[in-house]
Amino acid sequence: MLNFIIGEDNTKFSARTKQIIENFMMNYDIEYHMDCFPNYGKDFKKAAKAESGFKIYFLDIKTDEGSGLDAARMIREELDDWVSIIVIITSYTEYKYEALGNRLYLLDFISKFDDCEKRIKECLEIALKNYDNRHKSLSFSYNHIIKKIEYRNIVYIEKEQESKRCIINTTYGDHFINDTLNNVYAKLDKRFIKVNRSLIVNSDFIREYDVKNNKIIFSNGTYTHLISKTGRKELMKYVGSSN
Repeated sequence: MLNFIIGEDNTKFSARTKQIIENFMMNYDIEYHMDCFPNYGKDFKKAAKAESGFKIYFLDIKTDEGSGLDAARMIREELDDWVSIIVIITSYTEYKYEALGNRLYLLDFISKFDDCEKRIKECLEIALKNYDNRHKSLSFSYNHIIKKIEYRNIVYIEKEQESKRCIINTTYGDHFINDTLNNVYAKLDKRFIKVNRSLIVNSDFIREYDVKNNKIIFSNGTYTHLISKTGRKELMKYVGSSN
């Protein structure tokens, strides 16, 4: 999923940026979410820290609580996020060389007074190309919306009871896919283990495998006993190879 995060204290310009993004995304059947923040306080930081898919930031230089450059530095250095797209939009053009010289890997530095809408659209086009070429993802269509979920965010995939669809449990919530578990499993890589005819788990999220009680404990604290004899053998291989 695409997550647009706007940091802007001018409500009119924030609304304008939001409208530009919404108009642009009307041309794509891609699931997305958007948050707008008037400053870089706790709410902004919470959104930046959230495991919520691929993030694209549009940040103003100055707000009543924090700087867009400091926010970009926090994203890159504190959160160690070098994947998300960051664009600076400001009326303070004198900060351009400072911004681009700070090694924050900014996609662009846009002046609010210099063909701003066109520049935002150009950044969105580049961001979508980057979105298509990022980490390995499970791609599928649900309710006529194309979704992409990175493998690194999938905890497990479970067949929904008395249904032909599956539930994909991720680090940021559940999603549904209209497909069989076998078909989904065929699209995944070696980090995924099919432990039961109804369950696939991501080995990266296995915190512990309790062999005696045949119980998988995931890193988020959830657990499952839904493990077949064949799945038990596969898990034993995983335990052996990870030691």
